[in-house]
Amino acid sequence: MRTGRHAGQGYVIMALSILVFFLLLTIAAALGLTADSRDGADWRPTVDGFRRRL
Repeated sequence: MRTGRHAGQGYVIMALSILVFFLLLTIAAALGLTADSRDGADWRPTVDGFRRRL
């Protein structure tokens, strides 16, 4: 177990890493670089991402 001055440094680095990851993901989504993977083969057919009425 860590004690002393740098005991919480690992938690800070991990929290900052997670924050940077979500920040990059948000920027990528805002720029349209992400894709919606919910349109799989087992789903009903879609046209431009909207489900067709059968």
